[in-house]
Formats: sequence, structure tokens, C-alpha cells
Amino acid sequence: MGLCDEVRAHCSRVAARARWVEIDADAAGNIEPGPPPALDPERHFLEGSRGDVASYLVTLDAINFGSGWFPTLRKRAGCSGYYTVAWALADRFRADGPWNARELRALSANEIGRVLGQDRGHPLMELYARALRDLGDFLGDRSTLDVVDAAGGSAEQLAELLRAMPFFDDRGYYKRAQIVPNDLSLAGIADFRDLDRLTIFADNLVPHVLRVDGVLRYHAELAAHIDANRLLPPGDQEREIRACAVHASELIAASMGVAPRTLDTWLWTRGQAARYKAIPRHRTRTVYY
Repeated sequence: MGLCDEVRAHCSRVAARARWVEIDADAAGNIEPGPPPALDPERHFLEGSRGDVASYLVTLDAINFGSGWFPTLRKRAGCSGYYTVAWALADRFRADGPWNARELRALSANEIGRVLGQDRGHPLMELYARALRDLGDFLGDRSTLDVVDAAGGSAEQLAELLRAMPFFDDRGYYKRAQIVPNDLSLAGIADFRDLDRLTIFADNLVPHVLRVDGVLRYHAELAAHIDANRLLPPGDQEREIRACAVHASELIAASMGVAPRTLDTWLWTRGQAARYKAIPRHRTRTVYY
């Protein structure tokens, strides 16, 4: 069983016995097609060499987590937490190029805070620094492109390789391990023959969109907790939310005849609209999304 099959099987099992989240398959018709997947050329660094862009995207995805802390970040005007981090990192690459593996291994929370325009004592900065030091250890003497090439043109195999880093080892979901090959493909710097085997990228926005659109229904106690803007601790409720989002998205993608990764973009883009932002989503402080 490959990584993507593992995610599908895990999420199907969790959804089947879920106590806190229910899938309403009949509401799947509320989902409409959205824009094709694309990376923002201003807020992402895409104009460099193939190697530099690969380094940027893998570096970004190494710290593509922290949504539970995003309300406490200093955000750029008009930007979400994700785009605040992506854009600040892009500016660093434009000015100074990528960090090499040795530099990554030496990064401190203070330096990450400076690059991202955040308070250096913010707890997320230390987690980001740790994630980037892990990336430096993972790369060793290799370049980012060496790792991409070692996957042999398989998105699933690249995700498997990335699991060696602790913050990528998101058992049962592998959100960020899967998003790396997707991002590399969108940037036009790598081709993967099995890209459409990827599942959705299980975060806190996609299930929120599915909830607002009626596809996911939360137990009243869970709904009240989230609607009160209270942090949701890691545990059964949070796992059910993500697993049911993955499983429901598999059903929706199949019915619409699109790859789950494409559906993910439609749902994530949909979630930027005011009606979704007006309702609290679940916030869990985790290194996985």
C-alpha cells in the first residue's frame, strides 16, 4: 500500500466510525468548479532558476503549518497567514537567494522572525526554525533537486521521502508531504506521472468550506466549541474533521470527474470569500498544517 492509498484507507476508516463529524453526501452538489490550480507569481518566488525555485518551494512547505497560531501573526495587508509567510520568504529569496543545507542547520528563531517580519519570541518562529534545521539535516550533501530526482518522477515517492522529516510525518494525512510535489508541478519545474493520485491536502480550511456548504456536519458540542473561537486540542475531534474532509472530497472528486488535488484548489479558493471568513474554523496548534 502506497502513501496515498494509506491516507485514503485511514480516512475512510475514521469517517466510518466518526462520532463528532458526519458526511452529508447529498450536499456535495453544492460544490462548484473553481479556478485551475496555480501559484501566485508575486507572493511566491517563481522567477529564479529551477534549482532556486525548487529550494524555495520545499523551504516554504517545510514551514507551511501553524494555522492554529495565524490569528496571532503580524499579517501583511490583505494577506492570510499562509501568504504572509510565503511572500516574506519569497522576498528573502529574491534578495539573498536560498539557504544552503549548512545554513539551514544553523537557523535560529530570531533569524526566522526577522525574515518573516514577526516577533522573534513568537512560539511559531522556534517551530519554523526547527523545521528548517530538520530540512538541512535531511538534505545533507544533496541539493533540493537531487531529492526531487531521487523520487524518479513519482509524486507519491517524493512524499514518502519527505516523511523522514518529523514535521512531515503526518500519519494518516501527510498534508505537507503531498503538497510538495503538487507545488513543484504547478511551478513547472518537475513532472510527476502519478500526480493525480494525491489526496486533498488536509488542513483546517478545506473542512471549514465543506462544513459551511453543508457537506460536513459537526456534533452540536463540537460546533459550539469551534464557533466560540476556542482552540481545538489535538485528538479525536480534530482527526475526524480532517479525515472526513479527505473522505468526502474523494466522493466529490469522483462524482465531478476531477483529481482530488484540483478539488482542493477549488475549495481552498472558495474559502477566501467573505461568507467563509465570517464563520470561525477549527484552530489546532500543530506542526502538521
